[in-house]
Amino acid sequence: MAISPEIFPPRKRRPSAGSFISPKLSDKNLVQSLHLLSQEISTLKPLQFLHKRNSLSLIRKSKLLQILFEELLRFPVLALSPSATLCFEELHVVLQRVKTLVEDCSNCSKMWLLSQTQTVSNNFHELTVELSTLLDIFPMKELDLNDDIEELVVLIRKQCSNNKPYVDPRDDEVKRAVLGLLDSIKSEIVPEQSKLAEIFSKLGLRDASSCREEIENLEEEVQSQNQSDEKSKSEAISLIGLVRYAKCVLFGASTPDPDTPRRKPPPEAVIPPDFRCPISLDLMRDPVVVATGQTYDRDSIKLWIDSGHATCPKTGQTLAHTELVPNLGLKNLIAMWCREKKIPFEAKGSQVKVNGIRTNKTALEAVRMTVSFLVNKLSALESMEAATGVVYELRVLAKTDHDSRSAIAEAEAIPLLVRYLASDVGLKHSNLQVNAVTTLLNLSILEENKTRIMETDGALNGIIEVLRSGATWEARGNAAATIFSLTGVHAHRKKLGRKARVIKGLMELAKEGPTSSRRDALAAILNLAGEREIIGKLIEGGVVQMSIELMDRLPEEAVTILESVVKRGGFIAIAAAYSAVKKLGMVLRDGSERVQESAAATLVTICRKGGLELVTELASLPGIERTIWELMATGTMRSRRKASTLLRILRRWSAGLDVDVMDGHTTTVTSSRIAVPS
Repeated sequence: MAISPEIFPPRKRRPSAGSFISPKLSDKNLVQSLHLLSQEISTLKPLQFLHKRNSLSLIRKSKLLQILFEELLRFPVLALSPSATLCFEELHVVLQRVKTLVEDCSNCSKMWLLSQTQTVSNNFHELTVELSTLLDIFPMKELDLNDDIEELVVLIRKQCSNNKPYVDPRDDEVKRAVLGLLDSIKSEIVPEQSKLAEIFSKLGLRDASSCREEIENLEEEVQSQNQSDEKSKSEAISLIGLVRYAKCVLFGASTPDPDTPRRKPPPEAVIPPDFRCPISLDLMRDPVVVATGQTYDRDSIKLWIDSGHATCPKTGQTLAHTELVPNLGLKNLIAMWCREKKIPFEAKGSQVKVNGIRTNKTALEAVRMTVSFLVNKLSALESMEAATGVVYELRVLAKTDHDSRSAIAEAEAIPLLVRYLASDVGLKHSNLQVNAVTTLLNLSILEENKTRIMETDGALNGIIEVLRSGATWEARGNAAATIFSLTGVHAHRKKLGRKARVIKGLMELAKEGPTSSRRDALAAILNLAGEREIIGKLIEGGVVQMSIELMDRLPEEAVTILESVVKRGGFIAIAAAYSAVKKLGMVLRDGSERVQESAAATLVTICRKGGLELVTELASLPGIERTIWELMATGTMRSRRKASTLLRILRRWSAGLDVDVMDGHTTTVTSSRIAVPS
């Protein structure tokens, strides 16, 4: 067999024996604590499918110890010698470890527990031996126990001393069967359904819900493994692939039952500002440093440079060269943060994911088998209800990694998904529409899939239809996120920007949707605003007024969009931005560092290109000069430079001079005025 039973390394999630500390309590309180601890262990249920005998043995011994501690608590006065106290404290540590081991085995993945059969059996045996050692030195004579309790202690001691490491032959047989399945999958042999059913039944995985929980537990194992333990993580990923395939084949594709208790998802994490790309405002996946020393996400800055720009987007300085240097230090920090927040994160352009997992053939073949099964099933389905479950499974699979996204697209799933984007589908089956557009969103993360989606008949029109009239806010928000993803390719961005329905749909969602959907729409608008020829359509669509309206609720996104529009939009954009000056002055005073920086840069552009009317509007704001001085003292380097430029503009205005002030110097020019709203 290609996979040996010794392939799985020991578990590392739970603390080691040395992590437990004996309590420093009074004699009476120590015995009370021991009684409570043994009582808690006694109420635990023995493991049902694996290590049942081992767990039951320790639980029974704890019940007998509970009787001992109950008897000791009846003593009117309890005074222990130092040696007796030490024995009781060590008993406390051992019982803590017993409780931890049983609870851990009860709550962890059954597949992973099966892979650790020998190791876990040794752990049970080790605790039993330590318990036996402590009972050998237990101070029975000192405590003056009655005959019944002494016999009880002797009984427990005898049971412990006769104990040997025990591996249930049935557990070992199931383990070898699972290893055989993984070996078959690696060899591209589809497992027999009857064999899958038999193994999963023995493990208590008898429905879709238990398989989902098993996958979640395996994913937790991946996250909890040592950072450098790549082999262990890789094997856990293979087991996830096996369980996911078996779930679809044995129990059918389905959505989670809303009445089934689900573990609470982690709260939405607030991305630290330093982890956001200054261009996309999204979490950086592959941070790189440009010639000016600024850091951007590789895809965003590459798109900027490929579009013909020769300057740094953040500083405006000319780039001495276009070489992109990986920022490995920041990348590692982002990786650790994502792991801590349990946020999926895949390092782009590499087979190695941020959690240390390397693609392996077994996991890849399991993914392909699952995709093939689901796509074949979807092709033959006519019922919308049945399609909802299959599309949901594809949605979940497309979220996992680039191998899954590639396999789904290669299996020609995209044309099948497009038919579920229509408005009539959304009206009757809103979940199906949400799942379909979200699957396309997840697929679009992979670069080559962006082109596949754009070239699929009806895909783009379907996404736009969901954006404008989707059945739920979630569907519309995910359609906007899909458009944002597609605009990552320069040619696609131009094509999308030429479609009035795209711009109108994004504007409507940004104004009307809930916060999460608005952010999706604003991210897409910001990408479109990076293209000079699209700015006019955005201004016609009301992007400036929309940005002004959203400055109170989403200042970072709104000000960044406005900065991009006035920078590339010419006089039309400057004229439209007249009404934004007061709002920009407010966020210049009260906004975050990033917002202040964008607001200052936007005001500099407006004043330089807009003429005296716009400078007058800025100068009329109460306390604006004091705000600029404060920004020069406390802002970022770029904020200080822009604030200095603003101050020079205002001083020349107050002196009656009409100038075009550059960062760092001034040049007198002839007055240039544009028509602004009265």
